[in-house]
Amino acid sequence: MAEKQSILGRIAQLTRANINALLDRAEDPQKMLDQLVRDYTSSIAEAEEAVAVTIGNLRLAERDYNEDVAEGKDWGNKAQAALGQAKRLEEQGKGSDAERFQNLARIAVTKQISAEKEAKAAEPMLNAQNEVVDKLKDGLVQMRSQLDNLKNKRDELVARAKSAQAQGTVQAAISSINVLDPTTEISRYEDQVRREEARVQGQAEIAATSLEAQFDELRDFGMEAEVEARMLELSGGGAPAQIEGGEGDSEEEGQDQEQKHEEW
Repeated sequence: MAEKQSILGRIAQLTRANINALLDRAEDPQKMLDQLVRDYTSSIAEAEEAVAVTIGNLRLAERDYNEDVAEGKDWGNKAQAALGQAKRLEEQGKGSDAERFQNLARIAVTKQISAEKEAKAAEPMLNAQNEVVDKLKDGLVQMRSQLDNLKNKRDELVARAKSAQAQGTVQAAISSINVLDPTTEISRYEDQVRREEARVQGQAEIAATSLEAQFDELRDFGMEAEVEARMLELSGGGAPAQIEGGEGDSEEEGQDQEQKHEEW
């Protein structure tokens, strides 16, 4: 009985535990919750084993009680049968045989009384054990509920910790940006674009120094020289130069054209 009371006391102590108060006093609530979950899980397993043993002992006691009750009834039936037989023998004038059955009836009644006393004596103990088992079962239910509560609080705390860590990371990233100047990132991108434009311009200048580019420049210069020569002719009152020979072309004008090209 002392063992049962000890189990019941442990269960009651765990079910009365104030989880919030424990967390308030803990330096590291998450570690505290992890430890509590382990302790509760271990205690519940031990309590379940102890309660199972207690229930098993109770069922054995109930079986003994039921056997005593059944035995008392059986001895009562035997006593009644023996008395009935004794009466019939007396009616037949067989006194010695009747007395023998009467003695058997007395023995059966004695056995009946003994079995009933054992059953009656076991009743208070059985009632007490049933009350203890009921309390143990209720305690186990409360412990499991507390364990679920602990797990939920632990999961909630872990989620909050991860959320806080993520917020800290975001705040650190935001603090690295100049919040006083909203165009900071635009200016940074504009600098990148300017550097890219300068690089492209440099490549263009490099391409302009190639041999082919230089010859293209000479061709452009020759065209400009020819335009200037024709402008001089026009300003001097001469006939405009023709690109191809026509009816108004003379041999002298052709020679002048060749001389100008040679001079160029």
